[in-house]
Formats: sequence, C-alpha cells, structure tokens
Amino acid sequence: MKYKNAKGILPTKLLKEIQKHIQGEFIYIPIIEKNKVGWGQKNGTRETMYYRNKKIFNLYKDGYSIEYIINDYNLSESSIRKIISKMKKEDHLVNGSLNLGGQSNE
Repeated sequence: MKYKNAKGILPTKLLKEIQKHIQGEFIYIPIIEKNKVGWGQKNGTRETMYYRNKKIFNLYKDGYSIEYIINDYNLSESSIRKIISKMKKEDHLVNGSLNLGGQSNE
C-alpha cells in the first residue's frame, strides 16, 4: 500500500470535508468491492502455489512417499497431506476418478 498526499489528489472541497473528521493521520480507503481480486491473483502467487501443489500431487500419484515429498519441498507432513487431499478432490471433480498411486495406508 502506497502513501499518497490527499492534498495532491482530492478536490479542495472534499479535502476540507475530510479534515473536519480527521487531520494529520493516516486513513485507509478500501477498494470498491467489484474491483477486488483474490489473494495472490495480482502478483501470480496463487498460480505459482497451484502448480507447486500439482507437482506434489503428481509425485504422490507416481508412488513417491510422503516422507520423500516432505524432504523435497521442505514442508510439514500436515501441509503435504492437506495439499494431497485438496488435489485429490479437484482431480476427482475434473477426471471423475480417484485412480491414485501412492501408498494405500496414507
């Protein structure tokens, strides 16, 4: 979030009206609801995380152990399991099948 001087961007009449309520302090003006974007969409983080998670899921489907994936991605076991669970659901919705590799007891 960038700081902007209201004097340089607001009409004088509006600035004087705002000064009746607050002076010399920072205020946050929220974005219009229809202009909001989801987390990570603006800077590409969401897409990067999705592809990382897809790679993790593919490793699992290809039979790699949870322990191997933990070490490869430096994530906790619970994080890996959450990713796999989420991707299983997505895979099932897209492909209509849960033909997974991996170990049967996980």
